[in-house]
Amino acid sequence: MQTYYRPLVMSAVDRPDGAIPLAGRSDLWWDRAERIQRGTAPEIVMVQDIPSVQVHAISVPRPAVRGCPMTRAAVMGIVNVTPDSFSDGGQFDGAAAAVQHALVLRDQGADLLDVGGESTRPGAQEVPIDEEITRVAPVVSGIMAAVLDAVISVDTRKSAVAQAALQAGALVINDVSAGLFDPAIIALAAQSNAPICVMHAQGRPETMQDDPRYDNVVLDVYDHLADRIQTLIAAGVPKAHIIVDPGIGFGKTQSHNLRLLRDIAIFHGLGVPILLGASRKRFIGAISGVEEAAQRVPGSLAVALGAAAQGVQILRVHDVAETVQVLALQQAVSAGA
Repeated sequence: MQTYYRPLVMSAVDRPDGAIPLAGRSDLWWDRAERIQRGTAPEIVMVQDIPSVQVHAISVPRPAVRGCPMTRAAVMGIVNVTPDSFSDGGQFDGAAAAVQHALVLRDQGADLLDVGGESTRPGAQEVPIDEEITRVAPVVSGIMAAVLDAVISVDTRKSAVAQAALQAGALVINDVSAGLFDPAIIALAAQSNAPICVMHAQGRPETMQDDPRYDNVVLDVYDHLADRIQTLIAAGVPKAHIIVDPGIGFGKTQSHNLRLLRDIAIFHGLGVPILLGASRKRFIGAISGVEEAAQRVPGSLAVALGAAAQGVQILRVHDVAETVQVLALQQAVSAGA
């Protein structure tokens, strides 16, 4: 029976003997974990009682993503070049507007910029490849023309779109299908030496929220991502180039989302950086009673802070300035200086 370990992450200045840095971080540590097996009650165990391979996976430093360090919570600014994204669809629908928005986000402190030309919100329809390339490639090249050292990821499920974006200057692939929609995207990541983020999703956007079910959402998502990591490695993608995303809102109920957020530290056991994309999502509105997505900033910040405290390395957000500010305050308070 497989055993999983969820590190109990701490940030207190006074560390006990035997405490270990989390994923190479200087500000977060752990000395015990929740040991979990399917069908049995979890139990708390000390780090000395955890197999060394699991301790290593949780603790080993994560390599920088195209120069962006994973030693703190990095902020990924969302640049949607779409008419129908759930929060800002149509707001930056056009290359000039999208490039300008991206430059504003970078000035606000975004470490990475995630450019996407196809909405994957619940119920969204697939965009033809040529149209998606027409939306994305000019924005990527426009950003690079203005800021040569920008770290741009392309948010796409399609290898042809990813290739066009990489040729235009993108450095990272962000695939919400984890290579299952278009397996050629995995070969592209290997051949291009581009880091790739693979996300868990149950079903496709058109139907994923119809009736999502899991035996155990946290462990099922963990197993899926572990399998995708092995597939990528077998295809020639170095583990140092892999990022995982538990896929909040992609084939999940509100209860599923909250459970994943509560236990998100378990994904450190995969030994790669964790990306979280929860910004302005529907469950935040349902809990807070805020219908308008653009008004869900406070709830989004609460989720981001909670994830950062659990060592999540990349936060994909709409509201960059606000997120950068709250992270700065969180770090200062935790350090006590």
